[in-house]
Amino acid sequence: MAKASMIARERKREKTVIRYSKKRAELKEMIKNPNTSDEERAQAQVKLQKLPRDANPIRKQRRCAITGRPHAVYRKFGLGRNKLRELAMKGDIPGLVKSSW
Repeated sequence: MAKASMIARERKREKTVIRYSKKRAELKEMIKNPNTSDEERAQAQVKLQKLPRDANPIRKQRRCAITGRPHAVYRKFGLGRNKLRELAMKGDIPGLVKSSW
């Protein structure tokens, strides 16, 4: 199991990303727009840099839904490799079977 503080930190990051997503999108659009003047673009870049770092969705870490493990998490299932294997062996994940050839 991951430390409770690390899981809580990830939840806090998710809330921060949601809170600032609209503002980030507007600033990014201003920066990308070719019709924006250089001064406005520079101001938008400064404002974007002043937003909290955790507002960037890149900083979110995928974690296992059961254990909170941050590495080897399969996107499709939202589970770490260990728990995915356990549940697959039990037959709890529909359509997933251990391969053999």
